[in-house]
Amino acid sequence: MTVLKCYATTCVYNKEQLCSKGNIDVMGENAHLSEDTCCGSFRERGSSSPQNNYASGCGCETIQIDCKAHHCSYNDDCKCTAAAIQVSGENAKDCQETKCGTFRCER
Repeated sequence: MTVLKCYATTCVYNKEQLCSKGNIDVMGENAHLSEDTCCGSFRERGSSSPQNNYASGCGCETIQIDCKAHHCSYNDDCKCTAAAIQVSGENAKDCQETKCGTFRCER
């Protein structure tokens, strides 16, 4: 499993820069840059989000990452093989405002 540091602090699953979801989806099927990726599991905190279900759970330091960024050098059969990743999106309101900061395009 991969060590995750999440800076998308507006996400309902974010708990002290860790993820309480247990697994995430990194999107960006045709990505060639980090900016072309996003965390498909991002859900903004708010009245319509399932915040109460996750607020009391602990954040996970290691997490399973399903990666749809086919051109990423860390993608092996849609699984992330990086030892650690960072997801950014400090003031994100939707998943498109997040990104995988560890994405590296295969050359």
